[in-house]
Amino acid sequence: MTASLSPDQARWLRHRAQLLGGSDLSPREVVDRAVALQGQDLPAVLRAIALRSAPGTTVDDVRAAFDSGALVRSWPMRGTLFATTPEHLASLLALTGARTLQSMARRREQLELDDATIDRAHQVAIAALETAPLRRADILATWEDAGISTDGGRGYHLLVHLCISGLAHWGAFTRDGSEQLLTHTTTPRETDTDAALSRIVAGYVAARGPVTLDDLAWWTKLPKTGLRAAAASIDRIELGQLGEKPVYLDAEATASADSSWQESAETVTLVPAFDEWILGYADRSLVASEAMFDALVPGKNGVFRPAVLVDGVVVGTWRFSAPRSAKSRRPVLELLEPVTDQAAQLIEDALSAWPHD
Repeated sequence: MTASLSPDQARWLRHRAQLLGGSDLSPREVVDRAVALQGQDLPAVLRAIALRSAPGTTVDDVRAAFDSGALVRSWPMRGTLFATTPEHLASLLALTGARTLQSMARRREQLELDDATIDRAHQVAIAALETAPLRRADILATWEDAGISTDGGRGYHLLVHLCISGLAHWGAFTRDGSEQLLTHTTTPRETDTDAALSRIVAGYVAARGPVTLDDLAWWTKLPKTGLRAAAASIDRIELGQLGEKPVYLDAEATASADSSWQESAETVTLVPAFDEWILGYADRSLVASEAMFDALVPGKNGVFRPAVLVDGVVVGTWRFSAPRSAKSRRPVLELLEPVTDQAAQLIEDALSAWPHD
């Protein structure tokens, strides 16, 4: 029987799936379960992983997972940075890498980066990275020393091409924790793309469901036909209905939830910038109004602000005025949607208790 979900039920199930109430998992287990988490903003993704991990997990603990090689950051799909595991990165690139590089062909022409130049840049980078991981500035300087110009956006494109080709990724942090080091990728390339696709689809649904096929296609940028077939072949994925939309649900997750869902007391959650709660879906209307979405991305500049959720609905944005060590530090809260007095107090409490700097 197909489950019919109300919007409140769908948000409740997503909140559980997204581990926004925390979990008993390590940072690596959190990311492995989710396949990948948005990583455009490095401090934000460290916080996103920490808040989904076991109680007491700190941002430093998440950095340690990158330092150990348990986690990596790269461009596995959509030309966007994500935090993931080495194994998931290999799987994702096997499915998306060639398509992404093809989509960038016109830009390579504009930058006058022909195949010979790119091949030479790969050879120079691998030779350098086999000796030691490098800062971004150092790999660019290495290319310049080899006579490969990095001006005018060429350096960035060469970096992205190197990583999407599966040859390098961002790994351990520098000693001061300010940036990641470019690291030679040694994880074996994925050869079973059917199995890889099934793992990715199952993980996406388990960590974000309920989701639509459009959500899944937007997140992976893979053809719907293959995604639909993969979802149909996975025993733990079942179909539900959210309004007029068919949605995928993780059977294990829904079975562990209360069999008779009931509306509970208000829940307030703070999420960092670029969080999967918002960016993990093609359709964000379940969690944010159009006006609220405009406030999350002011000027539609692609920079997503941290969000305040009440029962999964985005009601405002938040930030701190200074680092935790600063005496002048104070929370800066901008509410757009009305909230109850109880929710307002819960928001204040959450800001006061925020531990993930």
